[in-house]
Amino acid sequence: MMNRLATIVLVSLCASATAFAPCQSSKYVSVSRNLRESSLYSSSFGEADEPVIAEEGRNPDRPELPEIKGDYNWDEKFAGDQDWLTENVPGKMVLSDLELAAQATALSKIEDRCRKGRKLDDYDDARILGWTGRAETYNGRFAMFFIVVGLLTEYWTGITIPGQIEEMARVGGFIGPDF
Repeated sequence: MMNRLATIVLVSLCASATAFAPCQSSKYVSVSRNLRESSLYSSSFGEADEPVIAEEGRNPDRPELPEIKGDYNWDEKFAGDQDWLTENVPGKMVLSDLELAAQATALSKIEDRCRKGRKLDDYDDARILGWTGRAETYNGRFAMFFIVVGLLTEYWTGITIPGQIEEMARVGGFIGPDF
């Protein structure tokens, strides 16, 4: 019974492991071959004598894709609008080599400054003792906690916060008994 259970577990483990492994099967080649033969797919590698006719509701430039509503030149449509920019738009501007070099220099300066800041933050995070950000954070949290504890103790017992400090000093032996 135990061998049978072990065999079942081993087979299911192997089956699940092979499901995620990359496969070099010929079935994927046939899928791509069927895709090329599809009427939705157009390619410049096909026969040149067959005209590509886009079906209704398909993109005429790429018949394998659906038609995009409003796929037109936005610059022509909004050219008369005062807020529409058609010049110096990132991605459409043509920059000279000098301008590109100036941008690369400015970006490298920003990158160096950010790298120094990250190194300083990493150094500060790695420090345990001294005036570090972590120590200041813990100090602030403990102070807030003990202020709340002191106020709640004052509310429940009626002893003020200075009275509580005096009582703790007496209990701790820092102040002599009051006879």
